[in-house]
Amino acid sequence: IVNPSTSESGPSLQALSLARSLIVNPSTSETTISSILETLAHFLQPNHNPLSLHHTLSLLSDLAVHRPLLSHHVFNTVRSFSLLCKDNSTRTVTDALSVLVSIAESDQTLIPTINELSEGLFVSLCFQPCASVRHWLLLNAKRFCIRPHLLLTLLLGFTKDPYPYVRRVALDGLVGLCKPNIVVEDSALIEGCYCRAVELLSDMEDYVRFAAVRAVSEWGRLLVASNQDKSKRDWSDALFVQLCSMVRDMSVGVRVEAFDALGKIGMVSEDILSQTLSKKVLASTKEKKYPGQCSIKQCSIIHFEIPASSAAGAFVHGLEDEFYEVRRSACQSLHMLAILYADFAAEALNLLMDVLNDDSMVVRLTALETMCHMAIFDCLKVQAKHMHMFLGTIVDSSVLVRSVARRILRSTKLHNLAIFKLSVDGLLESLEMYPQDEADIFSVLFNIGRNHGNFAVSIIKEVSDEIEPSCEGKLGFDSARIAGLLVLAISAPLSHEQRICSIPPRIFSYAVTLLGRISRSLSDVMNKNTLLAYLSHCSRSTVISSAEFYFKEEEPFLPVLEGGIPNNTDSEIISPAGMQLQQITDGATGIHSQRTWELKKVATPLVDYQLEDHEEVTNSVKLILAKIEDIWHLIKNGYTAKVLNMLRL
Repeated sequence: IVNPSTSESGPSLQALSLARSLIVNPSTSETTISSILETLAHFLQPNHNPLSLHHTLSLLSDLAVHRPLLSHHVFNTVRSFSLLCKDNSTRTVTDALSVLVSIAESDQTLIPTINELSEGLFVSLCFQPCASVRHWLLLNAKRFCIRPHLLLTLLLGFTKDPYPYVRRVALDGLVGLCKPNIVVEDSALIEGCYCRAVELLSDMEDYVRFAAVRAVSEWGRLLVASNQDKSKRDWSDALFVQLCSMVRDMSVGVRVEAFDALGKIGMVSEDILSQTLSKKVLASTKEKKYPGQCSIKQCSIIHFEIPASSAAGAFVHGLEDEFYEVRRSACQSLHMLAILYADFAAEALNLLMDVLNDDSMVVRLTALETMCHMAIFDCLKVQAKHMHMFLGTIVDSSVLVRSVARRILRSTKLHNLAIFKLSVDGLLESLEMYPQDEADIFSVLFNIGRNHGNFAVSIIKEVSDEIEPSCEGKLGFDSARIAGLLVLAISAPLSHEQRICSIPPRIFSYAVTLLGRISRSLSDVMNKNTLLAYLSHCSRSTVISSAEFYFKEEEPFLPVLEGGIPNNTDSEIISPAGMQLQQITDGATGIHSQRTWELKKVATPLVDYQLEDHEEVTNSVKLILAKIEDIWHLIKNGYTAKVLNMLRL
């Protein structure tokens, strides 16, 4: 490379390849590297072959990256060359500018120098006839120090470039200027950018229309924000209708981008939204028109109206699209729009329920996520006609779909007993099919029982025969269904709806046999010791009142949000540190009255907590342990029936 046999056009490709291998090799001596740099600088001659100059500049860029100590030398060499040959090949000057910017990005001390050079050179190169150079410059505009208003003017002008890939990158550049740190105060300029993007929605090339949809979305929302009062709503509706006109585009990518853009609009008239769910033009939108495609003539903007009926059936088409990407995007778009109006949410729910039968797991999951979002904002009004489709997701083959479906039940208020019973049956069926989901299913059963105490008690009364031991004395607690019903039963006394709980106390004693499984499921609500204390208290009470589980100033035994929805996000877990079992005594005589127990909150640290030492409890525990010791040899020898009879005595 130092003494190559080259022509005047520059070094051979073989010599350049050898030079690259030496540059990237960390073992190459500094003397050799210096010789390579000197030789490459010698080859930077304007009269050399442009291809050879391209490779030479690329090697100099590699040299600056791998040998940072030489970056200033390389930068000055390339800068001198770019100033020398700026009247020659546009492609070569652009390559040199690319090398200079790359070096300056890795060495901040060179930023002022590149700023002095870049703006004027950038603008002059943009107006050269080479389309590939314009494309590269506009694509990398953010790497140069160009004043925002100058760059905006350039990008807006190049949206009319005859080459479609230049128009696309110009539109992408306009989108990049819609940033919080770039303030465009001229409303006429904002409207001009929006109108130019709208005009390109009818471009012949798919990728230009794709970029135009994004530009319309960004500049349209900026235009809405710049207007006031009624005009703000009108422009927002106009933007929404304009994007709706693109959801039936022949390009899949354009349709996806259109739905993504619709989901970002936070203010739309209810009649326009309702029109998107009906292919038939509604009377409320039949006569409405909004500013649509526009053109700029003699420094004024001329709008062509677009009818509100352009939004007809937009979401119907999206949710029925043959491509799952479009269906998924339509569901995501409804994520935010469905919480704007209650009536629209109810109509959208009918469509989303049909989507739950979609062949694509991704689409089903997205639809459920949207419904979950609606439930959080109390916009999900589930009706009996929806339950068949919804319950199918509870037993879906996808663990993600089942999980989100359970989250919806956790957050939804069920308005009648029939829907509640269907939900419980669905959860129990899922528990039998997917035992690995037990912890989450138990948690959901517990939560919906707390939120719907009256319904939970009604269900337990209907199925009490299933929970009770059979006539032969056999217990069915190994059954997943019975275990789930026990979890539902123990949640009822904690409901706001239940002042006096009519669930038999023995049900709570049955639940003690599943203490480990239940406590793992309710770890976000209470720990194992608290659960045991709660079950023990309820199993000994003749009358269970929910008032017993409220402390001073009506503080609940378990954290509950307004409306009865459990606060599962609260990291605080109720523990025995916060309560103790206190025996009620007759204050006048000091004699123990009827053995009634209540849960009382005390400020005892968890590490200092221990259960009160009651002689009766201690004796009972000793008796149980003694009996277990006596029967252990029977268990080992297989006398199970005899053991069960002894335990029931």
